[in-house]
Amino acid sequence: MSTPTGPEASALLDGVRTESKAAIEVEVRRLQLVLQWCALHETDDERQAAFGDHGIPLAGDGAPWVSEFAVMELGTALGQSTDSAKRYVGAALEVRHRLPRVWERVAAGDLPFWKARFIAERTMCLPEAGALFVDQRVAFVAHKIGYAELQRQIDAAQLRFDPEAAEKQRRQDAEGRKFDIHKGAVSPAGTVPVDGVLDLPDALDLDQALSARAAELKELGCEESLDVRRAMAVGDLARGQSTLDYDKPQRQIVLHLHGDTVFGNPNGTNPGADNVGRCDNTRTPVLAETIREWCADPDATIIVKPVIDLADHIHVAAYEVPDRLAAQDALVDHHCVFPWCTRPARSCDIDHAVPDGEGGATCSCNTAPLCRGHHRLKTHGGWSYDVLGRGTYLWHSPHGRLFRRDHTGTEPLDDRHRRRP
Repeated sequence: MSTPTGPEASALLDGVRTESKAAIEVEVRRLQLVLQWCALHETDDERQAAFGDHGIPLAGDGAPWVSEFAVMELGTALGQSTDSAKRYVGAALEVRHRLPRVWERVAAGDLPFWKARFIAERTMCLPEAGALFVDQRVAFVAHKIGYAELQRQIDAAQLRFDPEAAEKQRRQDAEGRKFDIHKGAVSPAGTVPVDGVLDLPDALDLDQALSARAAELKELGCEESLDVRRAMAVGDLARGQSTLDYDKPQRQIVLHLHGDTVFGNPNGTNPGADNVGRCDNTRTPVLAETIREWCADPDATIIVKPVIDLADHIHVAAYEVPDRLAAQDALVDHHCVFPWCTRPARSCDIDHAVPDGEGGATCSCNTAPLCRGHHRLKTHGGWSYDVLGRGTYLWHSPHGRLFRRDHTGTEPLDDRHRRRP
């Protein structure tokens, strides 16, 4: 199926972008009015409660309190319930008073408030230093990165700046591990739902075992889908019918763990910098104590892998991409490099930016990870990209739009850079 690329299609996209920009401008003006209303009704006088009204905290420490009655009245102007108005006002106050860099981006129209609100609602529980940490880490790229990366930075701040709460949460999470088989919910087809919460190493071991058994079933002639074969593999594992040796696993699950000390320094101005690590498999922060517990497991196999030089230029005289080049690409880009895609690079195809048939080399400067869907789009859908530098790509859409993608995320370029189709 061909994609329409004529003037009418392009005009429709231009209209959507124009109206989206106008909506952001309207939202900013409404936010400014809401904040002016809150400033007019700031109070920390709890004694007003005797007269029915009182100041209420709606955001984190350091943000002003606002008259509850004033918020109720504001809710009617917003067309929202009081509870919804409290949440909206709380996010606005959090952004304005505790996330100054994020607020600058919102006020300038560079960052939609709905995305700033996602950050604000998750920083309210942090001390002021933690909120400022998140503000510094995400404000300049908040318009480009996805929810998952935003949440990782917020989680890292929670681990760093409230270690007692982080440790308490870690213990609670450990106590929350479970695996439930809902035998009372049998369907007419004889199936039952199953769900659980596992340690990450256990979950990866289980995932690898199910994938391996599902592949074996296919080789044995099973024609069911992958999902069905994985479900069948659970039963096989339970009955001991898998080739998996429980005493000595045939495969080791490798967790790529990094000490997160980039922002630490000897004078201790960044508390908690040495108690946080990162699991590269999921790009998530984890407590150092959790890593120690995983490594202390007597059944764990600790594999130390050599550091890959990301600046090294790898070149081979063949079309096939060698493992060392694929690993280097995954470490440089982390994700599929298509605009806004968050598929992990380790599960992606390695694409030749300039196709092999057009003289493109198999080397560090001409390869990048693309998930299967975006690989097909680039091959058959009229999209293309230029490699501007290691880890930086300029994408061209069929309608002439340009998007810059790098390790910080995606940035659509304005009309000054646009190429007409």
